Amino acid sequence: MADPLRQFLPYGLEDLPALLHTPRAAPREALSAGLVAYLKRLGAPSASLEAAKRLAHPNSRAIVSGQQAGLLTGPAYTFYKAHAAIKLARTHNTDTPVVPIFWVASQDHDTDEIRSVELLDFEERVHRLTLELPAAHPAGRISFAPYFSQVCELLRRFGGYSEVRERICKALVGPWSYSEVFARLLLEFLGPLGLVVFDPMAPELAPLFAPALEREIANPLASSEAINRTAQAMKKAGLEPALGRGEGATNLFLEGPDGVRRLLRFGEGHFEDGERQYTEADLRAILAHDPARLTPAAGLRPVLQDTVLPTAGFVVGPGELRYVAELGGVYELHGLKPPAVIRRMGVVVLEPPIERILQKYGLEAWAFQADPEGTFKAALAQQEARVQAIRGHLARINAEFEQIQRLLSEPTLQRPRHRAQVRIQHELKRLERKILDSALRQENTIGAQFARLQRHLAPAGPQERVYPFLMYLLKHGEVVLDRLTKLPATGQHTLHLS
Repeated sequence: MADPLRQFLPYGLEDLPALLHTPRAAPREALSAGLVAYLKRLGAPSASLEAAKRLAHPNSRAIVSGQQAGLLTGPAYTFYKAHAAIKLARTHNTDTPVVPIFWVASQDHDTDEIRSVELLDFEERVHRLTLELPAAHPAGRISFAPYFSQVCELLRRFGGYSEVRERICKALVGPWSYSEVFARLLLEFLGPLGLVVFDPMAPELAPLFAPALEREIANPLASSEAINRTAQAMKKAGLEPALGRGEGATNLFLEGPDGVRRLLRFGEGHFEDGERQYTEADLRAILAHDPARLTPAAGLRPVLQDTVLPTAGFVVGPGELRYVAELGGVYELHGLKPPAVIRRMGVVVLEPPIERILQKYGLEAWAFQADPEGTFKAALAQQEARVQAIRGHLARINAEFEQIQRLLSEPTLQRPRHRAQVRIQHELKRLERKILDSALRQENTIGAQFARLQRHLAPAGPQERVYPFLMYLLKHGEVVLDRLTKLPATGQHTLHLS
């Protein structure tokens, strides 16, 4: 974590060993019992169940990560976050139990972000599926059954390893919610490694959050004010805060009778969600009757998580770092210290044909992903005879101008000479760019190889943010997961499939 952000994140990876031995209160026995019941209901493997049981130990700790309940587990970085938590937990699981936990964001109601998937097959065809999910409904309330046939038909068309496809479809079958299907897929492939999934809307787990939610109800604007104070401090430090709470905005959402999740605002002694008003007593009654209806906003969610889990480390993505950095004051309100905030690993998966193209042009996968066109053109320029000829001529022209400079010693002639040299340089460089642009756009081997690299490594953004990790399992089998498990928990890595 680079300064000046670090001043708002007091603990990082280097602090994890100390935090693992710092006392941390949590309802461990109730947490463990609730998780075991939830995981059994989902059909979790024994390794996951045993890990959940270890949380009952009075000194247990957790390494936590999480993500929205994306279709077919969402972008590949879902697996990378989970792997980082598993790896860190195993590394530090010595004298006391350290358990990897994946928080399934079942409360999230931004269904546009979880309803689509793209798969790239061996024939370079992109298979897309977008489901018609109800808007503004928490993922934990959406039944997956109406979408089962569409998803399995997509997998059938895509092809690949039939045994992997069967495992995926088996996890989708049943009376599950959208978030439970996501959890079952993670358990199918990562549960045997000891991953514990946690759904805050699960009836076995939602009651655990009641004490923290009651504190928010009693003082509904305190956490918002704490976030805004930190946001101001971040601005003074030259940072752009990710969160800000408007006037009257709490950090609580309420799921209405229509199933829509709405932000609660507070003013003049009552709460309102744009549809109706609620008293403090109303919300407490809802919390007692159906605790899953009252859920945290982004500015409260990690803190609420840590009121229940004995979190020592929190594995996050680069975007999450910024908003977690604003939550120090909210942690204080709930009597907690923040965990070690650890940036997740990044991975580029290289399938054999893509690795061969990269080698042909002397390209590095991460560099290409960061700037596909610029990186490819720079490499192509080293192999393009016309570009090399132009550069040779340009070097000779510059040498000639050095000779001319000795002849034109008068000050009045220096500027015209310089302008002439710059103009020639500019035109030759423009010609070089046109040659490279043309090479990329032509329907020839070079253009096709550039397009192929872009489809695999940077399809509308970094690969890990577009394709699901399950796609690589479907194409190449269990070897992909085996190789992922050998990578470190942090840093940038390349997963070779050659």
